[in-house]
Amino acid sequence: MINFRAKLILSLFILIAAVLAALGIWLGQMFKSYYLATINDRLERETSLLASAVEDWGGTEAINPVVLDEWSEQMDTRLSVADNNGDLLYDSGGTDEEENAVHRDIAHRISETLNEKNYQTSLMRKMDVQYHWTPILTKTGEQEGYVIVSMRVDALDEIYGQIWAILLTSLGLSLLLIILIGTKITTRYVKPIESAAMVAIELAKGNYRARTYETPPDEMGMLSTSINILARNLQEMMQAQEVHQNRLTTLIENIESGLLLIDDRGYIVMANRSFKKMYSTGRIIKKRYYEVITQEDVIKIVEDVFMTEKNVRRQIKMTFGLEEKDIEVSGAPIIGTNDEWKGILVVYHDITEIKHLEQMRKDFVANVSHELKTPITSIKGFSETLLDGALNDPDAAKMFLEIIWKESGRMERLVADLLDLSKIEQKGLTLNLTAVPLKKLLSEVIVTLESRLEAKDIALQMNVSDHLVIQGDEYRLKQVFVNLITNAILYTPKGGQIFVDASESDQMVNVKVSDTGIGIEKAELPRIFERFYRVDKARSRDSGGTGLGLAIVKHIMEAHHGKINVESKLNEGTTFTVSFIKNLRNDFTKD
Repeated sequence: MINFRAKLILSLFILIAAVLAALGIWLGQMFKSYYLATINDRLERETSLLASAVEDWGGTEAINPVVLDEWSEQMDTRLSVADNNGDLLYDSGGTDEEENAVHRDIAHRISETLNEKNYQTSLMRKMDVQYHWTPILTKTGEQEGYVIVSMRVDALDEIYGQIWAILLTSLGLSLLLIILIGTKITTRYVKPIESAAMVAIELAKGNYRARTYETPPDEMGMLSTSINILARNLQEMMQAQEVHQNRLTTLIENIESGLLLIDDRGYIVMANRSFKKMYSTGRIIKKRYYEVITQEDVIKIVEDVFMTEKNVRRQIKMTFGLEEKDIEVSGAPIIGTNDEWKGILVVYHDITEIKHLEQMRKDFVANVSHELKTPITSIKGFSETLLDGALNDPDAAKMFLEIIWKESGRMERLVADLLDLSKIEQKGLTLNLTAVPLKKLLSEVIVTLESRLEAKDIALQMNVSDHLVIQGDEYRLKQVFVNLITNAILYTPKGGQIFVDASESDQMVNVKVSDTGIGIEKAELPRIFERFYRVDKARSRDSGGTGLGLAIVKHIMEAHHGKINVESKLNEGTTFTVSFIKNLRNDFTKD
């Protein structure tokens, strides 16, 4: 492919060559016409002069060959005298027989065309000879012969050669000038154009960093500057678009809800990470929606949106692997400008946790109501019995009052635990961190629970080193161990055992509270830290438990940046392990 620079130089060369060729042809014709006209004029005068001389001599019979030979030599022409029949009476011709034959033929032609004065160019071109004749008249005015003067005109070829030599020389010089001037022109004008074209091509490919060099402030400089400004603007626009696209992509990919975009033909054109986690089916993009979505209810939602062009929202239970979730599926039509149908946006919003929290709230209200109803009913019933006359029976009155006191204490503990748990959940715990000797703390807890241990004949063994110290809030730590040991007593049959062991590692202090009680089923382990959840509801309620102890323990351990784990086997026992960070103050400083 010829570039612009070569095209420009080639065009200039062809233009100048055409001009010079036309000029050469025109000059050649002009010189030819002028030369022939000059020769014809000369031959006409010479023939007239010779004819007059022959007439003065006395006619064709008195011609003087010697004089005619001298004249022919001096005029550098061929002189001939012929009679009316075309026969040559005198001829100063040479030795070329072919040329002499042509000359004799022309003499005869003249005799046949007495009325003609000149021969056509076609005759004289044949041998490159120009002829002219004039009749010889007698004194009475009769024609008795002809004077023929001829001259070779092959000098025209030399003139043509000189003209074309000049033209070719001029063309060669012009070519050199074209190359020099064209190089300067291309350097000054074409090169910026080529550079601008290359930059435009790069911009079309998406390379917005391409720039052209800027020339001095003229038309080409304005072009280069404009292209550079355009490139900078496009680069800034693309950078802004990339930032916007990255933000949008990051938002879409990291949103917890599954997003699915379906075009107007039913093909999936976009799916975020959450949606892909739900449907681990490999490639999703450019597939039909019903090839990816396996739930008939969701397919029905998409079809309803396609048919009605309205928002559709439904809550559906969906199974992903072995897990069942509550999903709120929303389908919305995407309508462009001029009411142009673009497709559908489907949103999968996981409301399993919301449903769970809602159920927990309902359970909480039901449990609180149930827990308060029992003591209130007891207090009200025994109060009515006392008012109906039981006060007169001292033993019955004492028994009823003890029951009322016991139930009121149970209500007090329930309300206290609820208030404590509410404060922990809403405001968090404000800990008064101190160095707490672990063995001393556990000993004080065990002392407060001795009556319960003795009542059920449960043996408690503690294996804690004297040097173990944990950092934490002493009051809250007592709550933790009181609740854990109380639960162990509650769910351990008479004559059972409880073990409290402590150990340490590089970063943690671990305390285990084990029992030989009834144990917990594996399916119930994830729920034991829920409020009011009881493994054995009848036994825990009879013992005066509120069902909030483990929930409080969990929040206290989280406040201490610790962990609580549970292991249990049915009818063999349960082990709670609480782990404390040794350098808790450093951990709080990082936070």
